Amino acid sequence: MPENTTQCAAEVTSYYRHLGENRYESTIHAQGAWNTHEQHMAPVTGIMVHALEQFEPRADMRLARLSFDILGLIPAGAFTIDTTLLRPGKTIELLQAELVAEGRVAVRVTAWRLQTNDTSAVEAYEDEPMASLESSVPWDGLSSWPGGFIKSVQGRSHPDHRPGRGRAWLHSPYTMLDGGEHSSALVRLLGLADSANGVSARMAPVPGGFMFPNVDLSIHIYREPVGEWLGLDTHVTIAGDGIGLTSSVLNDINGPFARTEQILTIRPIPHRP
Repeated sequence: MPENTTQCAAEVTSYYRHLGENRYESTIHAQGAWNTHEQHMAPVTGIMVHALEQFEPRADMRLARLSFDILGLIPAGAFTIDTTLLRPGKTIELLQAELVAEGRVAVRVTAWRLQTNDTSAVEAYEDEPMASLESSVPWDGLSSWPGGFIKSVQGRSHPDHRPGRGRAWLHSPYTMLDGGEHSSALVRLLGLADSANGVSARMAPVPGGFMFPNVDLSIHIYREPVGEWLGLDTHVTIAGDGIGLTSSVLNDINGPFARTEQILTIRPIPHRP
């Protein structure tokens, strides 16, 4: 296990350390659930969104769609994020960011950045808002999962929360980067969004059962979010041939602001000897 993941969690207040320029290092709070030597995709999403926001920012544009491809295990420890402009434009831009660790690209994201305009006269939403954060109750449903990231998250749920169809609120007391470096509400909340696959899992990740990691994460952001609590209104579908889908409507304290999809590979977990 990389040295940084062994540090006492109580001493670490962020998911990542900024090593300068485009270089970062994960902490114990970014540790994954499937392997101790990997990063969880949730904080990886957050740090890559941060990199996209910092790349040649324009006040009249914002990120509207993010498409992540997970190209293999995401190693814990040091890595770089290389960000480029694939398609320039006055009103529409396509960005790309790659997380490079141990000599290979582990995660690649493409992101549409769109021009903003005043459309308040025709503003409308169809996704149903979740019940309020205040009406939820403390929930420790993520505790069945191992790893530093899971331990870093606080949860609340509603009475109708169940496997395969979940409604839960998540919050983290930790910053995305060390040193108090600014992170937007979008970074904070999307840094929790990949948790949907575990929040509403249909089965427990136990030997002899099934694992169901996602190989991608697609996020469509139709409203700029606020606050520090993420609401996940989630459906989990599993087909009979080893493929599944986790679909979520993301909420902040003001209601729905985005949708996510995660395609899953379903496979048996070997019995331990």
